[in-house]
Amino acid sequence: MSQKRHRLVPETFGLKRRRERGPVEADPLRGELGSARAAVAELVQLFPRGLFEDALPPIALRSQVYSLVPDRTVADRQLFFLYLEKPPPILANKISLLKSAQSVAEHLTLTSCFSLLSLWRQKELQEQGEIRIVQLGFDLDAHGIIFTEDYRTRVLKACDGRPYAGAVQKFLASVLPACGDLSFQQDQMTQTFGFRDPEITQLVNAGVLTVRDAGSWWLAVPGAGRFIKYFVKGRHAVLGMVRKAKYRELLLSELLGRRVPAAVRLGLAYHVHDLIGAQLVDCVSTTSGTLLRLPET
Repeated sequence: MSQKRHRLVPETFGLKRRRERGPVEADPLRGELGSARAAVAELVQLFPRGLFEDALPPIALRSQVYSLVPDRTVADRQLFFLYLEKPPPILANKISLLKSAQSVAEHLTLTSCFSLLSLWRQKELQEQGEIRIVQLGFDLDAHGIIFTEDYRTRVLKACDGRPYAGAVQKFLASVLPACGDLSFQQDQMTQTFGFRDPEITQLVNAGVLTVRDAGSWWLAVPGAGRFIKYFVKGRHAVLGMVRKAKYRELLLSELLGRRVPAAVRLGLAYHVHDLIGAQLVDCVSTTSGTLLRLPET
């Protein structure tokens, strides 16, 4: 997307009629605040904790981060370093080599980061990262970003007093700090971390793992199914609001000022960040404010 994206804050006065493009305003999250860490911190504030009785950790999506850090290479690289808040010396040396190899760094994506994590093995990942990234399942690129401490706290609360509490506590103490992968293999769980098959079954029952395929499991968030359902419906509804507008475009201020449809349970601003970052709408600066426009097909 060639147009600059802007922070999603309500604009007080928005006109319905079409306007010519005006000068591009400075992006308030660029510069010293233009980081993935700042973006995730802002996005989780939009997460409606009360909707889920504070049972879920606040979740931001990778696509939403792109709405605030438009350079995807920079965003992915910063998310990678958040995975390893304090890299151990061996890993730090490899990161230095990557940083010196500009051609590699410029093409570093989140997917390749996960491959690197696998290559560097658990013993090089002794320090716990600040964030966890989970596959949400409704799309191959649907990655949820969660602060590790929020994840740990909510998972412990969800399993408290349950038969699988012991297996979950063991997982949080041994696997979570040592392994940054999105998924786990059978031999990894049994041989490296010492889990028995019944314990793995308990982790699946607890919602900490979800089946990827035979002998492989995704890291998961207990109770996230309701969030995913609300997210998919809400994305479709907000996209429909833009699609039904004249010229298939809508001022951001007008959109945020409208009555929230019943299908949008997570909030308009939460979904607009996703639409912009996922490039489902173009974000255009006009004299009347930010304009959201459906891309030409």
